[in-house]
Amino acid sequence: MKKYLLSLALAFASLVSFAQNNVVDEVIWVVGDEAILKSDVESMRRDPEWGRIPGNPYCVIPERLAVQKLFLHQAVIDSIEVSDQDVNSSVEGKINEFVLSAGSKEKLEEYMNMPMAQIREEMYDNIKNMSIVEKMQASLTKDIKVTPAEVRRHFKDMPEDSLPFISTQVEVEIIMKRPVVKPEEIDRVKAQLRSYGERVLNGESFSSLARSFSKCNSWRQGGELGYMGKAELDPAFANVAFSLTDPKKVSKVFESEAGFHIVQLIDKRGDKMNCRHILLRPEIDPADIDSCMMKLDSLAEDVRRNKYTFEEVAMISDDKDTRNNHGLMSRMVIANGARERTSRYTMSDLAQESSEVARVVESMQTGEISKPFEMTDRNGRTVCAVVKLKSRINAHRATVQEDFQTLRDIVIDKKKQDFIMGWIKEKQRSTYVRINEDWVNCEFQYPGWIK
Repeated sequence: MKKYLLSLALAFASLVSFAQNNVVDEVIWVVGDEAILKSDVESMRRDPEWGRIPGNPYCVIPERLAVQKLFLHQAVIDSIEVSDQDVNSSVEGKINEFVLSAGSKEKLEEYMNMPMAQIREEMYDNIKNMSIVEKMQASLTKDIKVTPAEVRRHFKDMPEDSLPFISTQVEVEIIMKRPVVKPEEIDRVKAQLRSYGERVLNGESFSSLARSFSKCNSWRQGGELGYMGKAELDPAFANVAFSLTDPKKVSKVFESEAGFHIVQLIDKRGDKMNCRHILLRPEIDPADIDSCMMKLDSLAEDVRRNKYTFEEVAMISDDKDTRNNHGLMSRMVIANGARERTSRYTMSDLAQESSEVARVVESMQTGEISKPFEMTDRNGRTVCAVVKLKSRINAHRATVQEDFQTLRDIVIDKKKQDFIMGWIKEKQRSTYVRINEDWVNCEFQYPGWIK
């Protein structure tokens, strides 16, 4: 009876009109009592990220949607949910990324062949489903662990050239100082921003002014940042932005870690808000940069002469994150499914965080203190810095003795993958699956779909 009803559903759904493109839609897969439509596949193909995935999209996408439906069905049984707040945050982050890549909202709409509201709606459903699947998988594998003996057994008889290759890793301490900015230069920047605010109130477009003058990467989107919560923003910026109530007005000039701003409210949704801003930074006199470099050079020489330790001098750094860590740089990583901080960087990781620091550290010896150099901090401001190479572990083939944590994570990931693969195969056996004959000529990752 169930198969008969599904056949009726299949016949009925094949007559549904795909209105957007005026093309007849059709059911191409049925998994349990859930249908996968041709329009679902075409919708996924419009996602720019699918361009990075190898394989025939008309084979890969339906199978991934089928696997997704297995996990979503189990998530309902196990009461696995994700919050709208988290999904909305991910949607806005992804949209901002795509807009930046496309060049503008208009170009993204042209590429996706739909208005921004529809892009956001489709992206919401996709991201929500993917988030539930990830949470379901984490729930299924949460109790998987490995013992030191299992790690040793896994790599015991593996040929040396098959062992993971561990890239060179470094630990770096840093002191950053901002050159003094002349008061008249600060006054000039504030006056410039006030003039932009007045022009907006007199009818000019805030977005056009942002595109012409803002020093933030958001200038491409007319200064628009997308929906963000307070915790995602610089505290000084968040305090001003979240105090705004009238989209027709412009904030007073204020300073954050990135520079000086004016902000205009666009919209608020719950505990998130969308705004546009113009960022300006004061220009620094080269003589003030030279003066800052000389002071750092003197401090570095005092450390070399053992008058102070590098960690003691780091307490006067203008970078609060490293200052609170005695100068030690660190980053957030995902290890064994959890977020944690590490002070170890590969050279490519370090270059992503600061290309200037990576260039200086490349040729340094352990314990060496660099000459002062000019760099751009994470907020886009020009600073002067000195670094100390705290440690260097040269590139090598992994060993259980030196790289147990890395090897343990590899074994745990392998066990989780094996468990998930076995779970999917079991669900394939117990779930009704029907595939349109025009869509079966594929090499599936999980061959159990066709019975």
